[in-house]
Amino acid sequence: MDPEVALRKIIHIDMDAFYASVEQRDDPSLRGKPLAVGGSRERGVVAAASYEARKFGVRSAMPSATARRLCPDLLFVKPRFEVYRAVSEEIRAVFARHTPLIEPVALDEAYLDVTENLLGLPTATAVAKAIRAEILERTGLVASAGVSYNKFLAKVASDHRKPNALFVITPAMGPDFVAELPIGRFHGVGPVTEAKMKRLGIETGADLRAWTPERLRETFGSAGAYYHAVARGIDERPVRAHRVRKSIGAETTFSEDTAAFEVLAARLAPLFDKVWAGAEAKGMRARTVTLKLKFSDFAQVTRAKSLTVPVADRANLERIGLDLLAGLFPLRRSARLIGVSLSGFAQDAPEAPLQLGLAL
Repeated sequence: MDPEVALRKIIHIDMDAFYASVEQRDDPSLRGKPLAVGGSRERGVVAAASYEARKFGVRSAMPSATARRLCPDLLFVKPRFEVYRAVSEEIRAVFARHTPLIEPVALDEAYLDVTENLLGLPTATAVAKAIRAEILERTGLVASAGVSYNKFLAKVASDHRKPNALFVITPAMGPDFVAELPIGRFHGVGPVTEAKMKRLGIETGADLRAWTPERLRETFGSAGAYYHAVARGIDERPVRAHRVRKSIGAETTFSEDTAAFEVLAARLAPLFDKVWAGAEAKGMRARTVTLKLKFSDFAQVTRAKSLTVPVADRANLERIGLDLLAGLFPLRRSARLIGVSLSGFAQDAPEAPLQLGLAL
């Protein structure tokens, strides 16, 4: 490991149940109750869930109908993205008091490089404590924080004891901590990849560490190099301030491959919701819709349509996406993943720098 990289001080801030917490803050009648932010209609999707709802298994990106079955008393409120953006900018202002090196990941999430902090606090842990206190005082909301020497471990640390937590993974702790970490807790390992790894006998970081780079590449493609590094507590990705957002997308991997149009179209429905919500949250409008299919051999095909004016609404996004999907039929083989994205943002949209508002 590069010794200079190892000495970085990285904080990952993750607001606890952000959308739901804002709604409960602003409407006291919702406090202590299972709450979902999102559409309650049959084809709606949960954008966020309060911790009271999560006790019933309700999660973000879950179809609203499923969430209601899990929690019959679940309350739904429509998202107020303009409010979330405003709160996000307040949080961003707190970050900026401590460091200019801010990489927003979502409205409620960001990486900060505090190797050198603006207030001269003695440690990254002290910076994280100050940031959490300032966010609470300024917004009335709770943030969890992870502190470590790289982005992967800072993310793992912020998730470790949520909600309302601060956890530190020091360089001395890192390799052993990762070795004991369940593979499902690795950032970048989704449910389908987790299931595949477990079938191959990879249950923990120590199991993953035993695989050679060549075998990881053969089994997991380009992600193999990433898995090889993080299994050893290594992540040399820098915190990227002033990152320009080029697209907003979502995808899902299937537990079983399929070549049926009706099945693939149904899998797209929550992705349309998620992508459009992301565009709304950032106040961005795009002119290009792209559909992606990936097959069992990891080969993939994309189809895109560009308009002369921005995509008007979610219904327009869905109509274009389904037309692109229909144009690929009949499929010669089954698909294992489907995705949709928006790009070609209008010049007057607040696309960059992203740190002006923590984007979804």
